[in-house]
Amino acid sequence: MATYQTTLLGREEIAAWTMAFHLAKPPGFTFKAGQAIDVVLGDQASIDDGNTRHTFSIVTAPHEDKLTIATRMRDTPFKNRLKDLPDGTAIGIDGPSGSLLLHNRHERAAVMIAGGIGITPFVSILRQAASDSLPRQLVLLYSNHRPEDAAYLAELQALERSNTHFRLIATMTRMGNSSVPWAGATGAIDAKLLAQISTELAAPIYYLAGPPAMVAAMRQTLNDAGVDDDDLRSEEFYGY
Repeated sequence: MATYQTTLLGREEIAAWTMAFHLAKPPGFTFKAGQAIDVVLGDQASIDDGNTRHTFSIVTAPHEDKLTIATRMRDTPFKNRLKDLPDGTAIGIDGPSGSLLLHNRHERAAVMIAGGIGITPFVSILRQAASDSLPRQLVLLYSNHRPEDAAYLAELQALERSNTHFRLIATMTRMGNSSVPWAGATGAIDAKLLAQISTELAAPIYYLAGPPAMVAAMRQTLNDAGVDDDDLRSEEFYGY
């Protein structure tokens, strides 16, 4: 991975306990939709104890003129330090890295399954797909506890309205704890929903991103349904 210097442009709350951080795009930095960067706070030569470096998927698409990362704001030394940085602070980034990339065979559908903040690489992919007007079927299954927790939900709903090739199925699993009305699906993404989606698509390839337990469960469910590992691609969000 190459190393670049950038600056923090600003931040915003995008869901409950979830922040997006906007970074200047360094000259010469290129990446593919779905890839990630390491954000480095402080001296890169120092011993990394988890307090100076963290990997984040890039939310923005390659055609955009800035880099955005998004994260749940858990009480960790790194994230506490990140949230307190003043705008304009110099930040190091290493990358890009990662292989959660949309396949090139347009005749095969892509089914993306996201849990919580695992949505971030798929936002990049879907933004780029909309910009490129890709003629392929795209389906996103997006699970959250509550609408309040669902980062980028309004944008994804707008992308569905504007892109006839894209279908969004957002589902909430703990609506009893929500104060926001929700008329969409509820309950976990399960074998029945996956089977229903799969029968409507042409030879789909599946992409999984989210908490490790969720990704492992979805992989097992798809394997049990006869989906070969060659048609499964995943990204586990450890410590997200």
